[in-house]
Amino acid sequence: MNRIKTFNEFYIFYLSEHSNKTCRLLHFIGTTLVFLLAFLAIYIHKPLLWIFVPIAGYGFAWIGHLIFEKNKPATFQYPLWSLASDFKMYFHILFGKIAMDTSRDKNVNQ
Repeated sequence: MNRIKTFNEFYIFYLSEHSNKTCRLLHFIGTTLVFLLAFLAIYIHKPLLWIFVPIAGYGFAWIGHLIFEKNKPATFQYPLWSLASDFKMYFHILFGKIAMDTSRDKNVNQ
């Protein structure tokens, strides 16, 4: 694969690597847990909860890739863009810009 040069180009690639709806669902669950754990760590002053943030986020995502998507997570080659894309995909799903079922995706370049 040629090196991707822009974030927008990467995000299109990222979505293609997340075409399985169960993989997308697992990413969504993991990212929701990341937000919840981060909030709780701050709100109830439990720094130990920060340990579980990457476990929840990456754990669900990697299971989705290993079992359902059957590909290697983009995190290994593009760690920062992959993290940013995960959050972007999360909010695109949350606000209905894209769906768990990729056949129902709308234009994601905006």
